[in-house]
Amino acid sequence: MIEVLKPGILTSIQDKGRFDGLEFGIPVSGAMDQTSMQQANMILGNKAGDAVLEMALLGPKLRFTSPTLISVAGADMSPTVNGEVIEMLHPYPVISGDVLEFKSAAAGCRSYLAVKGGLTSEVILGSRSQYDGITEASCLSKGAIIPYQSLDYLSFPSGSRLKMDRENFTREVLEVFPGPEFNGLSDDQKDKLFRTSFTISHYNNRMAYQLNEELENILSPIITAPVMPGTVQLTPSGKLIILMRDAQTTGGYPRILQLDERAIDRLSQKYEGQFIRFKLY
Repeated sequence: MIEVLKPGILTSIQDKGRFDGLEFGIPVSGAMDQTSMQQANMILGNKAGDAVLEMALLGPKLRFTSPTLISVAGADMSPTVNGEVIEMLHPYPVISGDVLEFKSAAAGCRSYLAVKGGLTSEVILGSRSQYDGITEASCLSKGAIIPYQSLDYLSFPSGSRLKMDRENFTREVLEVFPGPEFNGLSDDQKDKLFRTSFTISHYNNRMAYQLNEELENILSPIITAPVMPGTVQLTPSGKLIILMRDAQTTGGYPRILQLDERAIDRLSQKYEGQFIRFKLY
């Protein structure tokens, strides 16, 4: 098991997401940066969507109670085991009593810790992802215990090493498709939408990212309609809101754009004050 000595700012258990509850209005949740989660799992020979720890901005301090292999992907939080620096995107053995500690993210803002075989916390509606009101807690707190399958012996998967894609943390461009209400925008609005460098506001979290710059809204309100992670909504005041993994499943604001999956991953590694630009497929 993993014992949480310090929880960090926002550390939670996440996997590929919860799709069994959509008809009940339950968010998908899951890892914000699915690519980084998959990389952490692949290094250990896990299934791509196995449960991992997602850490935001400042990582936790953790103690292991039994042997396993670990790997870390995503933002570099300078991970150490018993004070010794460990390499990102590379398998690393830990034994009972080992302490894994993370610092603040040096680039990007979300890092992912995988253990061999995946974390084995409770499955609810097909997922282990933590979400307020569905799981007992929405994130980890001091003293929390996280189960995993102990290994009798530590063997390293062959060729288990990946190269970090720096573009995931530096690229401003987010690839998008037209949303259902996109064609209601004027040519001037469309032009502004694709030539503006938008700034990420203070209001950014697992539910949504709001942008500082506004776009005049001349669109009529819509009847409540389906939305999903990556949907870009235009509010009556002209604010742009990009829905993320914990977003609601329906909304009443015009849906003018839809981010692709890699763009959602890229956005999830950005924080307040950074810039993004939309690029239409």
